[in-house]
Amino acid sequence: MDKFIKIFSVVGIILFSFRCISAQTRVFTIEESIATGIENSNELKVSQSKIISSKAKVSEVKSQYYPQLKFNASYLRQSYVDPYLIIVPFSETPLQISEVLLNNYNFRLSLQQQIFTGFKLSSLKNSGEFAVKSSESEYNNEKNNVASAVLIAYWNYYKTKFLKKTADDNLALTEKHLRDTRNFLINGLATKSDLLKMEVQNSNAKLQQLEADNNTELARISFNKVLGLNLEENTDIETDIPEPVTESLNLEDLLNEAYGSRSELKAMNYKLKSLQENINSVKSQYYPSVYLGANFYYANPNLRIQPPHNEFDETWDAGITLSWDVFNWGYTSSQVSQSQQIYNQNKTGYDQLKDNISLEVNQNYYNVNYLKERISVSRKAVEQAEENYRVIQEKYNQQLSTSTDLVDAENSLLQAKTNLIITVTDYRISVVKLYRSTGRKLY
Repeated sequence: MDKFIKIFSVVGIILFSFRCISAQTRVFTIEESIATGIENSNELKVSQSKIISSKAKVSEVKSQYYPQLKFNASYLRQSYVDPYLIIVPFSETPLQISEVLLNNYNFRLSLQQQIFTGFKLSSLKNSGEFAVKSSESEYNNEKNNVASAVLIAYWNYYKTKFLKKTADDNLALTEKHLRDTRNFLINGLATKSDLLKMEVQNSNAKLQQLEADNNTELARISFNKVLGLNLEENTDIETDIPEPVTESLNLEDLLNEAYGSRSELKAMNYKLKSLQENINSVKSQYYPSVYLGANFYYANPNLRIQPPHNEFDETWDAGITLSWDVFNWGYTSSQVSQSQQIYNQNKTGYDQLKDNISLEVNQNYYNVNYLKERISVSRKAVEQAEENYRVIQEKYNQQLSTSTDLVDAENSLLQAKTNLIITVTDYRISVVKLYRSTGRKLY
C-alpha cells in the first residue's frame, strides 16, 4: 500500500510541476517579439508560396527550350469485313490482296524541337524572372509589415502596462489620503464632506484601475494575435527600455529614401517590366513559328507497308514545319491592345502608389516632430504637477488647504503622468510608422 502511495505521489508531483511550467509567463524582448511574429506569420507563408510559384513558372518556360519527347500507344479492334479480292485473268479463284486484320496495335515516339517562336519564349522567360523579383519584393514588404505590426502591438502593450502601474500608484495614494482624512475626522480636523470627497476620489481610482487592468489584458491579447500565439497564452514584455533617442530628420532625405527603398515600389516596378515582356510575347504571334519534328512508329499492322500483314514493323519520319497566322481578323492586335492597357493601368497604379507614399512620409514626419515637442511639454507638466501636489499635500496635512485642493492636485498629477506615458509611447509608434513609410528594415 505504501508503495502505491509513493508512486501516486511522484506522479502527482510530476503533473503539478508540468502545470506550473506550462503556466509560466513568457517574457518577450523587442527582438524576440519580431522574430516570433515573422516565424508564425501566415501572410509571409502565402508570400513565400508566391515566390515558389513564380520560380516554377520560369522553369516551365525554360523547359520549352529543349526537345519535347512524347510516347503514344493505342489498340483498336475492328469489326469483320470481307477480304479484298481481285479477279485474275485465266483463274477461276479470286486473288486475296491482303488478309483481314481485326487487331491494330500502334506505338509512336515523337520528338519536337522549337526553332523559332517569334521571340515568345525569351519574352515569357524574362517576364517570369521579373515576376519572381516582384514576388520577392512583396515578400520583403510583407515581412516589414509584420515587424511594424509587432512593434506597434508591443508599444501599445507597453503603454497599457505603465498606465496600469500609474493607476495602481494612484489608487494606493487615494487610499492613504482616505485613511488620513478618517483620522483627521476623528480628531476634528476634517469634515464629513472632506471624507466623502476622498471616498469618491478612491472609488474613481478603483474604476480607473479596473479600466487599466482591462486595457492591459486587451493589449496582451492583441500582442499574442500579432505574434501568432494562442490568445490565452501568458505573455509579458520587457519594460526596462531606454528613453527614445530623438534624431534630426530631413523631409527631403526621407522622401528620397522612401522612393529608393520601399519594397512596394520595387515590386510594382518589376511587375511593370514583367507586363512589358508579356506584351512582347503576345506580339510574337505576328511572326511565323518554325519547328523540327521526328516520329518513330512500331505498329501491327504498319499501314505504310503494303499489303498490310499481321506483324510489327518499324518506320520513321522527320521534317520541318512552319506555321504563320497570316490573317486572323485582328485577333493578335486585340490581344496586344489588351496587354498594353493592363500595363497602362499598372503604370498609373505605380504613380498613385508613389503619391501615396509621399503623403504617408509627410504625415509621419510631421507627427513625429509634433510628438517630440509634446514629450518636452508633457515632462514639464509632470514636474509642475508633482511640485503642486507636494505643496498641496503638505498644506493639507497641516490643514492649510482643503480636500478639494488635494483631490484636484491628485487628478492633475495623474493626468500629467498619463499624458506623458501616452505621448512617449505614441512617439515610439510614430517613429515605427515613419521608418516603415521610408522602407527601412524593421526586422
